[in-house]
Amino acid sequence: MGQKINPLGFRLGTTQGHHSLWFAQPKNYSEGLQEDQKIRNCIKNYVQKNGISRIEIQKRIDVIQVIIYMGFPKLLIEGKPKKLEELQRNIQKELNCVNQKINITITRIGNPYRHPNILAEFIAEQLKNRVSFRKAMKKAIELTEQTDTKGIQIQIGGRLDGKEIARVEWIREGRVPLQTIRAKIDYCSYTVRTIYGVLGIKIWIFIDED
Repeated sequence: MGQKINPLGFRLGTTQGHHSLWFAQPKNYSEGLQEDQKIRNCIKNYVQKNGISRIEIQKRIDVIQVIIYMGFPKLLIEGKPKKLEELQRNIQKELNCVNQKINITITRIGNPYRHPNILAEFIAEQLKNRVSFRKAMKKAIELTEQTDTKGIQIQIGGRLDGKEIARVEWIREGRVPLQTIRAKIDYCSYTVRTIYGVLGIKIWIFIDED
């Protein structure tokens, strides 16, 4: 049967880079991994629905550099100028690291709807407002078509439209060559809590071929 693999991990080293850059001895590796997860969760809980595309973490001896790639950074920066400092304090408290300084930088990305995480948040918002899932998927595809992508596939699974039996529905526009390693494909999976239950969204976007 078809063996499914995460498209990002499958392309590591060819068209896809790592989202965390640091080196650790084998016995400290798991701690570093959990630290990364804590940082990411802390940022996501603090920012909430503000279009984070990805979070990159680079660790040096005394500095942890966190780069947040956002589609709409105004929402985070304009509200309160001290928000970044507050976020830094929250992360420092979460990790209780004394000898490491945390630097957070925000990078704005062009064409936010070219990134699957931001699209997934858009669809999730629609589903929470009880918009029909087909309408939400079609609208998301329209938003992606305005940016120059070559193909997109969206899959939603769960109790769609509140039906009692869960099912999986998907829609594809353009081509999405998942088996071609040269093809640069961006992917994300996202969970939505609706009043009927939990829905899962998966999005594959075929950006271009090297």
